[in-house]
Amino acid sequence: MTVNPKEKSIVRDMSLAPEGHLKIDWVAAHMPVLNRIREQFEKEQPFKGLKVAISLHLEAKTAYLAKVVQAGGADVTITGSNPLSTQDDVCAALVEDGITVFAKYNPEPEEYKALLVKALETKPDLIIDDGGDFVSILHAERPDLMAQIRGGAEETTTGILRLKAMEKDGSLKFPMVAVNDAFCKYLFDNRYGTGQSVFDGINRTTNLVVAGKTVVVAGYGWCGKGVAMRAKGLGAQVIVTETDAIRAVEAYMDGFTVLPMIEAAKHGDFFVTVTGNKDVIRGEHYEVMKNGAILSNAGHFDVEVNKPELEALSKGKRVVRRNIEEYQLKDGRSIYLLAEGRLVNLAAGDGHPAEIMDMTFALQAMSLKYVNDNYNAIGKKVVNVPYALDEQVARYKLEAIGTGIDTLSDEQKAYLDSWQEH
Repeated sequence: MTVNPKEKSIVRDMSLAPEGHLKIDWVAAHMPVLNRIREQFEKEQPFKGLKVAISLHLEAKTAYLAKVVQAGGADVTITGSNPLSTQDDVCAALVEDGITVFAKYNPEPEEYKALLVKALETKPDLIIDDGGDFVSILHAERPDLMAQIRGGAEETTTGILRLKAMEKDGSLKFPMVAVNDAFCKYLFDNRYGTGQSVFDGINRTTNLVVAGKTVVVAGYGWCGKGVAMRAKGLGAQVIVTETDAIRAVEAYMDGFTVLPMIEAAKHGDFFVTVTGNKDVIRGEHYEVMKNGAILSNAGHFDVEVNKPELEALSKGKRVVRRNIEEYQLKDGRSIYLLAEGRLVNLAAGDGHPAEIMDMTFALQAMSLKYVNDNYNAIGKKVVNVPYALDEQVARYKLEAIGTGIDTLSDEQKAYLDSWQEH
């Protein structure tokens, strides 16, 4: 007997659905690559008869990905990957569209974890994960729920690091596609998407000018490159901190000041962490910061800015604006933390632009089909998105914006393939 999604879903308020539908319709109108894949899925039905569980930041663009997977024949269940990025109106709209939803904005930590588990208790055949939470729960706590899982796709750097550690020690039990490592993910989503959305979140939350200020960017991977580029474009002086010597030289060559955090902390007006590691900003750094310094994080987990050490230096704290906490230090200074140290672009904003996530979520949809078609051959490994799929997404994007490229002639291909003198 099939249970109606409305009867089993856990959402905050179904009356919010009309606003959620408008949000989803808006992003769908600006995601031409995903629309094209939806048309293919509707014809081919690659997921017919299968259950798919999704854990991603549950806002409108993610909702549309879920609808595209559903269009491919799947019974879709979705939950959030961060308690502050879930949008309750979008959740309600998805339930009306026949998707099972276990998600609420800002649930208690215990409930947030319980909602993730509820999604897995549907016993999916395929998963889409963000940060490795699904995979971690399945392997460490609920191995009884992964008997029929064929494989899945992972969205983030953080999640892929966890997956590769599992693969290395032989604990990974099914194949996962590293979507984050695809060219059409990190070159565009991580760089242009993170760069723009971080400052969308900071600017809407603080209502302060960036021009003339000093922005400290911790980490110069693809996300850090994007954040630094956007900060510079907004008129800021940019300092980059790094632990990787090659990336530090790259940041220097790109025109940015490179300093260790203990020195950068003295100068920063805004701080953005994008490393995927813990304790990037900590007690020794708070000690030397300016009065009024503003801290934010754009890494997956809220561990990059050490909150316990900030609290230990404080005599009190208060919420001064939505998503801004003022920590009142014992020496009279104030330091401000945005969105509880969670992803500022999603917890205090709408995340990456729709046109950017169009490419990323196209990769997700195609990778899910790829792992479903090849899970036995792949084995219990972390694999990259096949280059052919990566390039196909780029070609769809070029077609959508009305841009063409050249094609090699047979003679040119032969020239490139030959090692002999010509």
